[in-house]
Amino acid sequence: MKKRLTIAALMAAPILLSGCGKQPHAPKEVASPDAMGDVAMPAEAKMAKGTGTVTAIDPASSKITLAHEPIPAVKWPAMTMGFTAKPELFAGIAVGDKVDFDLTVTGNAGEVTSIRKR
Repeated sequence: MKKRLTIAALMAAPILLSGCGKQPHAPKEVASPDAMGDVAMPAEAKMAKGTGTVTAIDPASSKITLAHEPIPAVKWPAMTMGFTAKPELFAGIAVGDKVDFDLTVTGNAGEVTSIRKR
């Protein structure tokens, strides 16, 4: 058993040491899981208005998903994405409703601050 562990350690050592002394490289850009990809994001909080269709509501996690039209104020194309929102905003709103909404956008996160049926 000891011999097997020694052989395994000797075989792994060159692999583990092969990265020593190399300069670190820049991380690869990975597509965002929230479909934002290469979309420009404002650095500071910005107010915006949007129009779209409700595709999901999750009051327990304070999330609403909207298939929205382009939002020029933050240079977002039309897409479906999730937003945080206070659960009390969901009253009277259902999946499939066409809505107008107000957002506060910071970085790549948006919070719905107002929502109303069209």
